[in-house]
Amino acid sequence: MRNLIHPAAPGSDSEGLIQRSALAGHERLDGVIRLAGPGADFPGAGFPGAEEIPGLRKLIRESWQRSARLKANPDNPEAPLALDTDELEEYRRQHPLASIMPVIHKLLVQPSHDSGLLVAVGDEVGRLLWVEGDPVLQRRAEGMMFVPGADWSEATVGTSAPGTALALGRGIQISGAEHYQRSVHPWSCTAVPFHDPDSGALLGVVDITGKASAVAPHTLSLVEATVAAAQAQLRVERLQLAATLASRPARRRSSSSAARAGSARAGGGGSTKEGSLYRNSLQLLGRDQALLSIEGKTVALSARHSEILALLSTHPDGLNAEELSVLLYPGDGSTMTLRAEMVRLRKILVQLNPAAVPESRPYKLSMDLVPDSGQVLSCLQRGAHRIALEIYRGAVLPRSEAPGIIDLRDRVSSLMREAVLTDGSAETLLKYAALPEARDDVDVRTAALKLLPPRSPKRAAVVADLERLEAELSA
Repeated sequence: MRNLIHPAAPGSDSEGLIQRSALAGHERLDGVIRLAGPGADFPGAGFPGAEEIPGLRKLIRESWQRSARLKANPDNPEAPLALDTDELEEYRRQHPLASIMPVIHKLLVQPSHDSGLLVAVGDEVGRLLWVEGDPVLQRRAEGMMFVPGADWSEATVGTSAPGTALALGRGIQISGAEHYQRSVHPWSCTAVPFHDPDSGALLGVVDITGKASAVAPHTLSLVEATVAAAQAQLRVERLQLAATLASRPARRRSSSSAARAGSARAGGGGSTKEGSLYRNSLQLLGRDQALLSIEGKTVALSARHSEILALLSTHPDGLNAEELSVLLYPGDGSTMTLRAEMVRLRKILVQLNPAAVPESRPYKLSMDLVPDSGQVLSCLQRGAHRIALEIYRGAVLPRSEAPGIIDLRDRVSSLMREAVLTDGSAETLLKYAALPEARDDVDVRTAALKLLPPRSPKRAAVVADLERLEAELSA
């Protein structure tokens, strides 16, 4: 049986067939692009004829189709730079993966020197943060911009191990001409996503890139084992940090000094180990009261405070009192009421972490805070619909009547539904149909029924749901 996830062993007859099939696929892609014209849209299944290419692995075919829909250009010679030097240094210094780089160095980077392999670590949207290993290969890889700061997401460069592993949420191997971008055809790569060991949130990706040995049968197991070891190390460091903080004697400190200390723990100056062990987050999906997590501490917020932080997290440049009131209160909102609410919110946040207290004039978050709604939108934007659905637990603050939250809720929900209907498999459609907001969605169930095999045992439940909805509509 042909392996659908891993390519054949380097040098084997099967590997030769895979490469010939991929090259034949590129010839067909060329014809489609020439016929459709530059920048053409490829709705639905992607570029026509992809499913007729014999020997092309299913995951590669599906990734090419996503790449075509996202308008990735197979003729681009290099990936674009997403972060300049200063931005990169600051960003990776504060990224949670910075703390596990010693593990990556020991298990992957050190053995890769002079071995014809590169080791790359990227963030959750596919931007490379570290690229190390064989120095000769590093110089060659610069020609296709496989360098720190470059964007290797599937939406930008098409099929590649780092971007496609993030899109699928699992480890994969991409060999030679299976890459969507032709400049990458001399290379092969293996990548595994890195998930937060506590929350399960996607933090980034670990990749090995090189020649044929980069997709050897044992390489995927090696990278998976390294990611598991790094996750364990991250959990240990968090436990050590919690024990250290718990053992400190309680002392009265001024708000400003406490904020400076909290900022140092979050990755600012003054800490012995730079960077944060956590990704500060705000969980808004499928719940009426948000969960705020800062440096490993979590608190449930009131409905109003949930709305305030949700709005500030989606307006990084800040909002003045009048702007925030309009987004927060239906009808005519009072800035006096808002100011009183902000005082109560500050008291809660000071106890959680003083560095999390919003700034005033304008109201603005003082630290990076990742809302799960933002993660969903980011995944949808780069075509990672399966990961978006994994994160999506339901509508944003479902019972909120704040105008700004209603707009955010409608935008996230409509984009999620559109993505599932446009690109979803039967399994994806059925998973979405189980959400409360899709309980009465006829279109989703009809689409799932069309994709389910004729003898699938799941068809009966879908048909029963459609009959129920038809009866309710006709009543």
